[in-house]
Amino acid sequence: MHSIEGQVRKAIEEYDMIQEGDRIAVALSGGKDSVTLLYLLKNLQRYYKNHFEIKAISINPGFEGFDEDILKKVCEKIEIPLKIEKTDIKQIVFDERKEKNPCSLCANFRRGALNTVAKELDCNKIALGHNQDDVLETFLMNLIYTGSISTFSPVSYMDRSKVTLIRPLIYVSEKETKSFIKRNEISIMPKVCPMDGISSRENISKLLKELEEYNKHVKVNIFGAIQRAEITGWKRK
Repeated sequence: MHSIEGQVRKAIEEYDMIQEGDRIAVALSGGKDSVTLLYLLKNLQRYYKNHFEIKAISINPGFEGFDEDILKKVCEKIEIPLKIEKTDIKQIVFDERKEKNPCSLCANFRRGALNTVAKELDCNKIALGHNQDDVLETFLMNLIYTGSISTFSPVSYMDRSKVTLIRPLIYVSEKETKSFIKRNEISIMPKVCPMDGISSRENISKLLKELEEYNKHVKVNIFGAIQRAEITGWKRK
């Protein structure tokens, strides 16, 4: 399976992400990864062995340029119900608290809002659009900044919210999601986060690209190491 659809199905099956009767909320930011994930899950729903429901949830943090109409058009086109949750995240994190390093707090607020809405919609799983590059970047960030060998898991059960997080795009590169969006002529939301391009993750992304110039297999090698290193959650079925 070398197609993007095949890679998503492979990830779902190898990590047992979807069971019969699952009610899955797709976290829809409007960017290329979450939109690609929504389209691919909708396509998978038509023929997958386990029947499941799909809903889309978008957390509006209040950033300038956040275009709800784009989200609505994406979901209407493929007939997915959409819930947009408006929040005061931008006001609290950026305007009132003026956090110097806002990414972690912003992510916590968005995650909390997403979990709350998912429970209100009776969803037992949340699908996140983290791609293979995100896996590698998180691994390197943890290694370099905290000295730990870890990254997020393909499947994570959240004890507090009783919701399971799944990441079906772990085998899909950022380049492939860009290609999918372009090939299918899908309109996506431009980046609206004020930290875009200046965060620690952006620095790691640049480092990874530099390493790839010296060794074109670096991403494959690091990803393989993650799967072999017995990192929590990465043992395949």
